[in-house]
Amino acid sequence: MQNKDYQCVMNNTKWHEIRLAMSSFPTSLQWRTKDIETAYISTWDSEWFYHFMIEGYKCIEWLEIKTETEIIKNEVLEILKSIHVPGKIFEDKIRVYGYVEVCTSVDYL
Repeated sequence: MQNKDYQCVMNNTKWHEIRLAMSSFPTSLQWRTKDIETAYISTWDSEWFYHFMIEGYKCIEWLEIKTETEIIKNEVLEILKSIHVPGKIFEDKIRVYGYVEVCTSVDYL
């Protein structure tokens, strides 16, 4: 990945931890990603074990996890906080950043 406008803020280990945690979450959670190289935003998917890692993690600009209720949002947030990932909380989803623009700060969950 060669994009001088972005800096990497995640690593494969943390992506793997997210994948394992979300694949064993008691409720099916939907996710989608944005590709840093093509700007493609995937369709919502709920299969974490294989689909999430098909292309590897190196091109994930961000991952969004859909949270249907406040209870689910709080449970997912607790997991992501324990992994300590950069992200942002929205009303109905949580975004985890793989890359951010250079000179842009990002909060960690």
